[in-house]
Amino acid sequence: MVLPPDVSQAEFDRAIAAFRNAVGPDWVFTSDDDVALYRDAYSPMWSEPEERVASAAVAPADVGEVQAAVRIANDTRVPLYPISTGRNLGYGGSAPALSGSVVLDLKRLDRVLDIDEANASVLVEPGVSYFDLYRALRDTGAKLWLDCPDPGWGSPIGNALDRGGGYTRAAFRNHFDAHCGMEVVLPSGGLLRTGMGAMPGAKTWQQYKAGFGPWVDGLFSQSNFGIVTKMGFWMMPEPEACLIGRIYADKYDDLHALVRILTRLENSGVVNGMPGFGSPLLQRRVPADPQNNDPNGATQIDQALHDAFYTGDDAAKALIAERVKSTGRSCWSALVKFYGPERMVRLQWEIAKEQFGEIEGVRFGDPEFYGFPLSDADLEKIHKPTFGIPSLSVFNFGIRTDLRPEPMVGHQAFSPVIPRTGAAIFEANKVFARIFTEEGLPVPPFNLPGCVWERALMLICIFPTTHDVETNRKYRKALRRLIAESATRGWGEYRTPVAYYDTVMSTYSFGDHALLRFHETVKDALDPNGIVSPGRYGIWPQRNRGGPR
Repeated sequence: MVLPPDVSQAEFDRAIAAFRNAVGPDWVFTSDDDVALYRDAYSPMWSEPEERVASAAVAPADVGEVQAAVRIANDTRVPLYPISTGRNLGYGGSAPALSGSVVLDLKRLDRVLDIDEANASVLVEPGVSYFDLYRALRDTGAKLWLDCPDPGWGSPIGNALDRGGGYTRAAFRNHFDAHCGMEVVLPSGGLLRTGMGAMPGAKTWQQYKAGFGPWVDGLFSQSNFGIVTKMGFWMMPEPEACLIGRIYADKYDDLHALVRILTRLENSGVVNGMPGFGSPLLQRRVPADPQNNDPNGATQIDQALHDAFYTGDDAAKALIAERVKSTGRSCWSALVKFYGPERMVRLQWEIAKEQFGEIEGVRFGDPEFYGFPLSDADLEKIHKPTFGIPSLSVFNFGIRTDLRPEPMVGHQAFSPVIPRTGAAIFEANKVFARIFTEEGLPVPPFNLPGCVWERALMLICIFPTTHDVETNRKYRKALRRLIAESATRGWGEYRTPVAYYDTVMSTYSFGDHALLRFHETVKDALDPNGIVSPGRYGIWPQRNRGGPR
């Protein structure tokens, strides 16, 4: 067992005894086997001294028990690391940012407290998963869709607080923006409700976000300023129909126009579902293609073509043009989605085709049309989160294939946000390829961005994690170089695994790290004993700042 760095065995034992008294002995976990369940299965520091590990775990049953646990932590100075379902694999799982912390497992707070079909909103606790919420919506017959990430075993609260995203309309796929009101246990053990919930008996807690005075909800996302125990979300009313359109362009430089036109269509509201880009020539399908539910194992790489996409010079463009002609596959594809009444989505597709018609030689695939409820046949073939249905199919990407005989142990993600331009996509890929090459690692296929957020693009570069120490160290070194060199170009990560919190936070350095200093000021004011998630998102309390971590 690893103790917190400045807590004695006697104080730790006193805390464990108090936790058992507060939540019941069956819900305090201290055995090696139990605590190992909170290990990050995808840790990039597996079995190294730097690996983040918990000392114990406590699972309260309700808000009162959460408050009791926080007060015990303050009394004994034993740090807590709250998790909802602890399923954000690739970003740290349920392991704490500070080794020795006690995981505060909120899985027993698992109630769907309210479903309001007329207001298209819900109120949930942190132990509710996307599967749980989906079943609750189905059981009540509410014609509401949830927006879920891949995979669906996570918590709407946990994913929103990490500022995760999904696949449906823009108003809902930015999960933190789609929340409305929260209840928070503060580091003192006090209870706060935000927005209209600050008024006793409020009737509009899940209807009006702001309340009165400064809107403080954002302080509790990607932070360690409190423990969220309830959160409201706006749901997407089930549409009459969904139409999926595909656009194909043959020239390498057509990517600039594809990005520009698609962005214009989305900003103007014509395209209202999550769009995306692919490359049929590279056999790279659009992420979250509704018909992309097949296992996505390793594919054979045409090395010359692969290199040409990164190079982009005249010789590369000539090679790409030749391969387009000889294979009949286009260089680029784009996918657009429309939700709404059938007449409207069909008209929106026609408007989109008119605008994409600016690209010389552009072609359009036959649109896919879905009415609701979906047929059993459709349910078998679709990418389910596109239609508000949680799934675990994302884990197909790491499976065993003929070209990858050993399945992946795990992965970590490098996720920079870049401008919505073709030029930024090309530049970022060249930078990433150079770093991979210089670090002696295989260069991944040309990376096409996700369009989860409006007005920006997100490139997700997946690194494998293994149980081999030297391999993990090599990938960690490369990832830290990617973070640093991206920052010099103004590309910042939106989210990162626990191992890189401090590295990423250091890149947000405007004004001599004014943002971090502000975070630390708030942390010290709200949590003077530093007991809630020390180190989370690079925010350390005074007791750990510059000391043992």
